[in-house]
Amino acid sequence: MGAPPGYRPSAWVHLLHQLPRADFQLRPVPSGFAPQEQEYQQALLLVAALAGLGLGLSLIFIAVYLIRFCCCRPPEAPGTKSPPPGGGCVTWSCIAALLVGCAGIGIGFYGNSETSDGVSQLSSALLHANHTLSAIDHLVLEMVERLGEAVRTELTTLEEVLTQRTELVAATRGARRQAEAVAQQLQGLAFWRDVPLSPLQVAEDVSFVEEYRWLAYILLLLLELLVCLFTLLGLAKQSKWLVVVMTVMSLLVLILSWGSMGLEAATAVGLSDFCSSPDTYVLNLTQEETGLGSDILSYYFLCNQAVSNPFQQRLTLSQRALANIHSQLQGLEREAVPQFPSAQKPLLSLEETMNVTEGNFHQLVALLHCRGLHKDYGAALRGLCEDALEGLLFLLLFSLLSAGALATALCSLPRAWALFPPRNPSASCSGSPLSEPLLRARLEPASRRW
Repeated sequence: MGAPPGYRPSAWVHLLHQLPRADFQLRPVPSGFAPQEQEYQQALLLVAALAGLGLGLSLIFIAVYLIRFCCCRPPEAPGTKSPPPGGGCVTWSCIAALLVGCAGIGIGFYGNSETSDGVSQLSSALLHANHTLSAIDHLVLEMVERLGEAVRTELTTLEEVLTQRTELVAATRGARRQAEAVAQQLQGLAFWRDVPLSPLQVAEDVSFVEEYRWLAYILLLLLELLVCLFTLLGLAKQSKWLVVVMTVMSLLVLILSWGSMGLEAATAVGLSDFCSSPDTYVLNLTQEETGLGSDILSYYFLCNQAVSNPFQQRLTLSQRALANIHSQLQGLEREAVPQFPSAQKPLLSLEETMNVTEGNFHQLVALLHCRGLHKDYGAALRGLCEDALEGLLFLLLFSLLSAGALATALCSLPRAWALFPPRNPSASCSGSPLSEPLLRARLEPASRRW
């Protein structure tokens, strides 16, 4: 099938599409996009479950590490005030992990913006397609009403005026039949009039879901940013209560990061399957939802020379009938007006109606051509399969960096706050708590000299 203009599956689409898939019984599943099939649904759920497995392993690792740290520490000698060896390395590793998490947050903001841009492009393409389809229906309705009004008023009046000349009445009745034939042919061109599927409604639903998805990710990114910043502040201030609170919050954000990673991975895999060959699925789904013939849908979704215009015969017959009506009206004007001056007014009105109808007809021919709607289809695919998929991959990278950074921080923070010096109530008289380590550093050399 012909690809839409400007759209080619990217390397990421090909790479993700080639990944093996399996159902819950670990049986291979074809990578074709089939969301209605149970095996394919299980394959995507299994991809999402891998993130749950990663969460479980990371929690087990953190628990084992902290239990070993708490229960297997060597006993300290009485009166020992020197910090245990490696304390600075633990603190700096925690800081480095948090800085990596902050970098991941920047990647997450970019990915969220890219995904939103892609979905917005999809919604814009749907709205433009809805405008084209509505314009087709409006033009057809307007032309049918104009022709019907001309048949009921001007042509009827003209027949009454030309009653004495049977050949002129016959020409008038011929124009009437031609106008009725054009109206009948035009009614078959409004192919989307009684279709239950509305691109406008689809665009509104997509925008509604995207708005809440974007907001949820913004809140997650801001939450992790606050956790990282307040954790760094707690380490700088050597505030145990702040570090303990941020440790609990880090655990919560770690769970959320693994959960979002599962959703992003499953969505990216499913989207790559769709984008590798979208035409067949979109054509079948649209035919099922709308009930339109495959010839009409193939013409607009494929838009190549192998598929002919299904409306070409109606357009040709309508154009010929309009040309015949024009020639008949010109003949009536030459022969009838000199003998029947009262026929001039309905003839002028008919010519004006036909001029407007022909202008609308040429506009209708341009709208019915597959170029416009096929261009919207290509724009929708580019937004979904390029920008949105790229944004999903950046969000997946953000979740991965976030999970790794928070797991490292959760292992390092208990060891870091164990190195904090105990609070001395009298230190408040000497100034800031940050000055206490500096004061001890000045007094220790003096005590050694004595």
